[in-house]
Amino acid sequence: MFNWVASPEGWIALLTLTVLEIVLGIDNIVFISILAGKLRSEDRDRARKTGLLLAMFIRLGLLASIVWVMSLTTPLFSAFGNAISGRDLILVIGGLFLMAKSTQEIHEKLEGEEGHASGKVAASFAAVIVQIMLLDIVFSLDSVITAVGMADDIVVMMLAVVIAVGVMFFSAGTISEFVERHPTVKMLALSFLLLIGVSLIAEGFDQHIPKGYIYFAMAFSVFVEMINLRLRTRGQPVHLRQPYSEP
Repeated sequence: MFNWVASPEGWIALLTLTVLEIVLGIDNIVFISILAGKLRSEDRDRARKTGLLLAMFIRLGLLASIVWVMSLTTPLFSAFGNAISGRDLILVIGGLFLMAKSTQEIHEKLEGEEGHASGKVAASFAAVIVQIMLLDIVFSLDSVITAVGMADDIVVMMLAVVIAVGVMFFSAGTISEFVERHPTVKMLALSFLLLIGVSLIAEGFDQHIPKGYIYFAMAFSVFVEMINLRLRTRGQPVHLRQPYSEP
């Protein structure tokens, strides 16, 4: 269970996945903050923290169930000359979901309609928490599938989720502000989802892509982006549209 501790790749997977989980969780924080903002001022902080804790437990539960399904290796049917098991099916569907979700997110952030998904909610604590819980399930799917695509050990996946939620719990405002100032970071994270989606589909059809290649591609992209952020002249960044915003 803890063999990853002695493996450099395990630590790289934990670090990379944690950072991705944090950046991709910004939308979740924005959504929770908007719903919490409908409450009385004394209840808002409690609602935000409850929402983040719910998100963590939902992700851990989904992660455990998906990893269990992936242990089912008995072939169910054949496709394109490959025997497809329950594990392969989850990988292929998960990869397609990540590619579709990331493409849709990129479109919505750059060309989508502002605030179109803001719907009204009764301003009671229970109603807000229920809506946060339901939307957390939707927000958690890409997070969980990303974890499955990035790491081989469930302990690494769960640790990354817990650490990411912990960081967001105490510094949600600072992280949101950074991503707001540098929207290219968000776009880069979404492009990583495309890469992970392709690798999951390949894995589902028994075409293994060593994760070292994926980590290198991500690390190099982040390195270039850090140089860009350092050298880029100060100016007004691109405004990313927020589908979840105040009406």
